[in-house]
Amino acid sequence: MLALLIFNSTTHAQNAPVEKPKVTRILFLLDASGSMMAPWEGQPRWEVAKRMLSKMVDSLNAYPNLELGLRVYGHQYPNSEKNCQDSKLEVAFAPRNAAAIKKKLTTLKAQGNTPITYSLEQSANDFPTDKSSRNVLLLITDGLESCNRDPCAASIALQRKHVFLKPFVIGIGAERDFGQQLACLGQYYNAAEVATFRTVMNDVIAKTLSKTTVSVNLTDANGKPVESNVNMTFVNNVTEQPEYNYVHYRDAQGKADVVDIDALQSYDLVINTVPPVRQANIPITPGKANVLTYKTSQGTLWLQNPPLTPNPYGTIRAVVRSPAGTTVTAGTFGTRQKLLAGNYEVEALTLPRTVRRITIKQGQEYAFTYDAPGTLNITSDLKGYGSIYQLNDDESQTWIYSLPDGGSSKINLPMQPGAYRLVFRTKTSIGSKFTDVRNFSIRSGQTTSVAIFGK
Repeated sequence: MLALLIFNSTTHAQNAPVEKPKVTRILFLLDASGSMMAPWEGQPRWEVAKRMLSKMVDSLNAYPNLELGLRVYGHQYPNSEKNCQDSKLEVAFAPRNAAAIKKKLTTLKAQGNTPITYSLEQSANDFPTDKSSRNVLLLITDGLESCNRDPCAASIALQRKHVFLKPFVIGIGAERDFGQQLACLGQYYNAAEVATFRTVMNDVIAKTLSKTTVSVNLTDANGKPVESNVNMTFVNNVTEQPEYNYVHYRDAQGKADVVDIDALQSYDLVINTVPPVRQANIPITPGKANVLTYKTSQGTLWLQNPPLTPNPYGTIRAVVRSPAGTTVTAGTFGTRQKLLAGNYEVEALTLPRTVRRITIKQGQEYAFTYDAPGTLNITSDLKGYGSIYQLNDDESQTWIYSLPDGGSSKINLPMQPGAYRLVFRTKTSIGSKFTDVRNFSIRSGQTTSVAIFGK
């Protein structure tokens, strides 16, 4: 059995067996701007944030395969200097380094600017280049970017480069609603009260360190999980990049396989049936065994050649379209293609085209074929110009083919049975009145000859 590997910051769209637990690295990005000295339930926000962060790193110190780091901004220069590069990695990543982070926090003071974007960009150098790691960033701030830059664009760019997973953003002591401007950075929490801040910190840690699994039931029209063997893609709906690909598996008892999913990201699920089924923002609860169910009832379209040997057409293709006219797929006659149950239009690229509306039903095969063709043989003693038209029941005509412009005087065309008209003028004729019009019929397996001579 293949195990699905959770993607880290440097591995993208690949699945592999899990050999050993991955290291999770959490970088705390702490706001030490001057506004953090504002009161918050009787204490400066800065003091509350430091105390809560100290408790958090204490609680994390004994976790295996976990490393913590601390980057701080706005703490080295007073706000009056408006320094937009005031950001520093104060404690590098290491196992069980809670004591180092707590000690560093006691030496820092909040006084400066809010260079969030610059700090995010610098964090790319904080995470070790470890392909097996899982990188997490947690931003704690009470304000917005103050350096006229776009932290949201920076966050998405770094996620796309797999520097870190979707960040957490905790807005603390907010006296105004700035969450909408920070939510684009990652998963935003509004901790307007001290008690809420404590709860949010615990929730973030639970989501970061808990195991999350997903199994997907692919059902027929009656809700029975009978479908399987379909490629499925979990697409990060922030970066729009595929994070997981796997082929659906269902055991002998009909149970869908269980796979590990990193709950720190949000996903669209693409079930790669034909046409594909896409479910936006799939509901995944961190730390739980999630079961998702989607209706993907399928039948089979058989593009069946008529019983004629040899077939004058040779290889014929067909185009399958949705009722709205969107191309779903194309195939070659003689092959079978699974399709979602529903209505389609199939166009066989015969001459003229064979078009038919069909219905694909769950678990059934629909055989689509075309009439065995005949052959049109055109001979002429002179080259010229002309077209072939299909004659309709109301005696109107529909263009289906243009003869090579001034080209060959001998043409053989495989055509569907029916009534047709040839309109032709030789290249050397000196007027439109010398146009020749011939009606003819095509029969399956037979050759029809039309001769045109100069006037």
